[in-house]
Amino acid sequence: MRRRRKITDRTRAAMLSVPRPLFLPEDVRAYAAEDRPLPLGHGQTNSQPTTVAHMLSQLDPQPGDRVLDVGSGSGWTAALLAHLVDRQDLVYAVERVPELVNLARTQLTAAGFGQVTLEQADPDVLGMPSRAPFDKILVSAEAPSLPDALMLQVAAGGRLVIPVAGRLLVVDRSQSGEITVRRLGRYAFVPLRWTGRG
Repeated sequence: MRRRRKITDRTRAAMLSVPRPLFLPEDVRAYAAEDRPLPLGHGQTNSQPTTVAHMLSQLDPQPGDRVLDVGSGSGWTAALLAHLVDRQDLVYAVERVPELVNLARTQLTAAGFGQVTLEQADPDVLGMPSRAPFDKILVSAEAPSLPDALMLQVAAGGRLVIPVAGRLLVVDRSQSGEITVRRLGRYAFVPLRWTGRG
């Protein structure tokens, strides 16, 4: 029997407070209530809401956490993270597609999340090492293996949630630096692309 994926009350409240349609292109907003990925253009998607909710529940961002959103797309997950940590200036996001960076900046500002730091991803750099460490890192693209480059950006006591080779991984770094990995259900994501190693 498949285990039910638990969605926290805080995540549910965030998703009610940050409506998905605000972060979708106009031509797909009519489908925002459907529980499926929706196209953003440029080969990217706005993830299925239940998948986003499950990932955020596993990430468990708390008020005051510094968080990084890798593969921010249209900015919806960055806005959800800002709601959950209760401070926009603690949220950092990267997106590799220039057109989506522009869309996300516009949508974040329009939705009242203009203080989120959103940057164009450097193809040679994964994440945002110049701003590290982060208490929580959310990755919305699938890596072939757990990237060392991102693990180096997780603070002591921090957590990384990332799809790897078809499985959702929850990776914790203890205060002493010990790494533990939990492998959860299977998911399909667009591939994580960068030219660096690790």
